[in-house]
Amino acid sequence: MNTIYGYARCSTNESKQDINRQKRELLSLGVTDEKYIYWEYQSGTKTDRIELNRLLDVVTAGDSIATTEVSRLTRSTSHLCELMQLIQDKHIRLIIGSFVVDCRSEDIDPMTKGMFMMWGVFAEMERDIISQRVKSGMANAKAKGKQIGRPTVCSMFSNEDKT
Repeated sequence: MNTIYGYARCSTNESKQDINRQKRELLSLGVTDEKYIYWEYQSGTKTDRIELNRLLDVVTAGDSIATTEVSRLTRSTSHLCELMQLIQDKHIRLIIGSFVVDCRSEDIDPMTKGMFMMWGVFAEMERDIISQRVKSGMANAKAKGKQIGRPTVCSMFSNEDKT
């Protein structure tokens, strides 16, 4: 039996981002039960994610992986290329919203593959733009005299008292 698995990811923890929207969308994409959804709170730039690796270990030829958008899989074009090769090698189908990359047969339509890879480029570019904005905002705040980063913690004991 071929199974449709889902993968959901948010960058920050559950108190800051709700992953349930993605879970609902995965069910509408054909995942039959939440037990087939692998989800985690990890940065999309990390290539070694526990739940994504578990999912990739579980899928077999003919299975499908559904995700809501390519940036949920990764925000790195090099990692996306690795994932694409793995999907081809395992002969599985990737469902990204209404976009399908079907690798169950030997040949993949070049336009489909190209579009998939372009999405990866845009996901990485979006990540880079966000990072650039954050750095610019921090520099601007610092120029205005604001403290950047965590506040310093004062110890009740001086270095002399610790010995």
